[in-house]
Amino acid sequence: MAFTLAIVGRPNVGKSTLFNRLVGKRQAIVDDLPGVTRDRREGKGRLADLAFTVVDTAGFEDVQGEALLARMRAQTEQAVASADAVLLVVDAREGLTPLDQSFARALRKSQARVLLVANKCEGRGGEAGRMEAFRLGFGEPIPVSAEHGEGMGDLYDALAPLIQAKAEAGQAAEEEVFEEEAGGEEESEEPAARGPRPIQLAVVGRPNVGKSTLVNRLIGEDRLLTGPEAGITRDAIAVEWVHRGRALRLVDTAGLRRRAKVVDKLEWLSGEDTKRAIQFAEVVILVLDSTDLLEKQDLYIARQVEEEGRALVLAVNKWDLVEDTKAALAKLERRLEISLPQSRGLPVIPLSAKTGKGLERLLDTAIEMVDIWSRRIPTPALNRWLQAMEDAHLPPLVNGRRLKLRYMSQAKSRPPTFNLFCNLPEAMADSYQRYLVNGLRDAFDMPGIPIRFVLRRSENPYAGKSRHGKPGADRPHSAKPVKGKSPTGKSKSVKPEGSKPAVKKAGGGKAKAGKASAGNARSGKSRAGKSRARRAGF
Repeated sequence: MAFTLAIVGRPNVGKSTLFNRLVGKRQAIVDDLPGVTRDRREGKGRLADLAFTVVDTAGFEDVQGEALLARMRAQTEQAVASADAVLLVVDAREGLTPLDQSFARALRKSQARVLLVANKCEGRGGEAGRMEAFRLGFGEPIPVSAEHGEGMGDLYDALAPLIQAKAEAGQAAEEEVFEEEAGGEEESEEPAARGPRPIQLAVVGRPNVGKSTLVNRLIGEDRLLTGPEAGITRDAIAVEWVHRGRALRLVDTAGLRRRAKVVDKLEWLSGEDTKRAIQFAEVVILVLDSTDLLEKQDLYIARQVEEEGRALVLAVNKWDLVEDTKAALAKLERRLEISLPQSRGLPVIPLSAKTGKGLERLLDTAIEMVDIWSRRIPTPALNRWLQAMEDAHLPPLVNGRRLKLRYMSQAKSRPPTFNLFCNLPEAMADSYQRYLVNGLRDAFDMPGIPIRFVLRRSENPYAGKSRHGKPGADRPHSAKPVKGKSPTGKSKSVKPEGSKPAVKKAGGGKAKAGKASAGNARSGKSRAGKSRARRAGF
């Protein structure tokens, strides 16, 4: 099991900045305002050759009861109880505060191994605060600067013995268990098969529709911060879980409001984190409120998921508050047909996160949608279907020309993307493309899955070839002669390159000249006759 390191401290001492430094990317939201982090967030930390799990926590507040700050403190206490070591971060520039001392007293009562870290020690401005931190009684403070990456070597020296001791203890325990289970059997030389990677499942929706409550009910513990207040969740929190043997990575996200109503910087950062979670997800669960079904913002989120090409499942929460369930479902289906025709057949799961009703069906549907989203269709089956669709309804004519559908193949999955070759791709009507997409969903059982069509022009196999099948570049140029100027100023006939010189035949010139003169005489007689007829009035 990986070594777990929890980062704790009072608000605005740089815990999230140190977390981002250890995981190597800007994963947690960072701002100058105190109290930005609320839920505990886990990440894979790395410091040189040390690998461990690092947990970012909310700022410690000396509050009790059922208030939001008290619930945030309870989340921090859970992180401390489950960690192998704790990094107590203090602000070296501000020095010790009564809140630091109160938190230190609480940590001394626990059994956790505490490492004291003095942050913001760049330059000489934090030296006095670092010396003052000796009063907490946790040994010498480690001077670091999370923003600039200074002091990581000292932090490595403090963590290396702890992580090495945990690894040796775990290895010894595994050897004992192996000897007890194996008995006298021979050891297999084949390595253990690595399981499939977890399915990325993002839970999104408007604020206060029950997303965090739904995730807590799914995993069976109060892992995420919940409450009656709207907009509690700020970071996209990922939780590893297993359902029916399939590994899942549930990502709880912040609620998305209409863009015109977002005026706070933190809310904008939370929205960007939610959009990033949608981009990296495989299936997205859009949570709706049964008391206010499918608002304009819900449709905006659903269209955004469809544009990203992710599988979508609609979860109607608070279903226990609905009196007429049949009428509510019929109303929702009619609204989906009108407002989301591009995602026809979306699965709708009524549930109650409070009572747990409908949760099993929700996860089964989400896993099924991922399997359909990852499916590949054989090319022969696709072309037989394409021929049947063309026979049933021919493409509309384009300026009197017929649009010919020649060939179709699947370019990739996740989302399903198909290449359609035709003679006039730019002229295909949108209505006919929708006809093909809906037919593809019905024929191959892909309800609600976003489908991508790429129209490509089919190459003409006879382009550039002569009538006898030879390439046009190998035969002589057949262009007509171009008139030019001779050095004397008179016009001359310039023959194209590669043409053969003309060969005069004996006796042929006079005969041709005679025929030409006879033809000129006949044309002259006809013109004279026409002029006499006009003068006579005919």
